[in-house]
Amino acid sequence: MKALSLFSNVGFGEVYLNQLGIDVVVANEWDSRRCNLYKEFHPNTNVICGDITKYDVKTQIYDACPDAIFGEGIDLIIATPPCQGMSVANAKRHPKDNRNKLIVHAMEVFNSLLPSYMLIENVPAMAETYINVDGEVINMIDYIKSELPDDYNIKYKVLNAQDCNTPQSRKRFIGLISKGGKWEHPKFKNKLITVKDAIGHLPSLESAESSKFPWHYAKKHNNLHIKWMKHTPTGKSAFQNLVWKPMKDGRLINGFATTYKRMDWDKPAPTVTMCNGAISSQNNVHPGNLKKDGTYSDARVLSVMELGILCGLPEDFFDKLKGKYQEGLIRKVLGECFPPTMCLEIMKGIFK
Repeated sequence: MKALSLFSNVGFGEVYLNQLGIDVVVANEWDSRRCNLYKEFHPNTNVICGDITKYDVKTQIYDACPDAIFGEGIDLIIATPPCQGMSVANAKRHPKDNRNKLIVHAMEVFNSLLPSYMLIENVPAMAETYINVDGEVINMIDYIKSELPDDYNIKYKVLNAQDCNTPQSRKRFIGLISKGGKWEHPKFKNKLITVKDAIGHLPSLESAESSKFPWHYAKKHNNLHIKWMKHTPTGKSAFQNLVWKPMKDGRLINGFATTYKRMDWDKPAPTVTMCNGAISSQNNVHPGNLKKDGTYSDARVLSVMELGILCGLPEDFFDKLKGKYQEGLIRKVLGECFPPTMCLEIMKGIFK
């Protein structure tokens, strides 16, 4: 089965698809840094780097796809368009914003290639979002349905990656387009994988420390942040501390209960965000372990290796990138990850 990946990021979702005989032969991503990363992980895929809203880029995509005339067309499209710009307010206020129309271009490609299947992955609220098409504000799902040929159907549902063999709670809109609507969402019987199950075996680290693993090293943190988190128990926020609360100039810092917060060992990880490198952001701090002196170890955010594992990636996935790419870029693309184990479970439905 041959697949085309649109809005590919760096191809995390496609890591395990070869297990099912799915070969992603062409991918498109507009950001050149992500295109280069995609090639690192998928060297056999033809990556078209450019803006899909441009005619010449679409032409390159079509030219790179196998020719259906010879019985070797694209069987599957994986489309994971960015979610920015798809609110009702933005669709009305900025009708020419191309971000509103990425799904329009995805459906144009779909109707040009007419694969048997198309997967659309996005934020949970996608079914309630609107886009501006030729001056008309229309619901996203209604638009997709209006673009489908008569013999195709879409089934959509919000799924959680933690139910798909991923040690992370990450809710995603999953739309499944297929001829006759035969493609079904997976039914889950999987045991949840906890943070301890996934990364509990890795060496403990404090701020600025390294380990023998290339991408398991700790960022250097602010001394005050370290002090607050050393006194914060597993699963708690520093705002819940009796004494060591986040303070500045003698006043409590404004923040949500999910900030300056340690993860819980016995649950799947919270959703990994693009701000996963900041202690002050949401649910980013290592769970830590209670020490003899009453403080907690690992007063730090997770390492890149730990984040990758919690996204469902192999432990050595980033090893070959050491020294070639900046940590900040890796952290950012992980925050936009389509978990590969989630994608795998969904794709299994095609073969049932």
